[in-house]
Amino acid sequence: MSKVQKSDDEWKEILTDKEFKILRKKGTEPPFTDKYANFKKKGIYKCAGCGNELFSSDAKYDSGSGWPSFYTTISEEKIKLKSDKSLGMNRTEVLCNKCSGHLGHVFNDGPAPTGLRFCINSTALHFKEKK
Repeated sequence: MSKVQKSDDEWKEILTDKEFKILRKKGTEPPFTDKYANFKKKGIYKCAGCGNELFSSDAKYDSGSGWPSFYTTISEEKIKLKSDKSLGMNRTEVLCNKCSGHLGHVFNDGPAPTGLRFCINSTALHFKEKK
């Protein structure tokens, strides 16, 4: 997979202010406020920064957290995980493996078969509906 590298100025040219804050500055959106938390259409969720296909609607579930949640990725190579000790917590950050955009965090309290909850910011995603 070829990596996407851009300066902050280059990212600002192609991302909205909100996308830049989330993807490039590791922000988070308030729960229950954005487009994909209760979204039910079938298709693929892609990185809003680079178009990398990350999650399938088949792995999406309602975690009650207020953010889109998935129990697995399309492929382990699509993301990278990084220890995040910010805000006085010990979490695992989920990044796009193609552009290093911040997507959200993964927790070990999800459903079978993986037991994982990829808790992802809607703003970090674009959706491609299955035809």
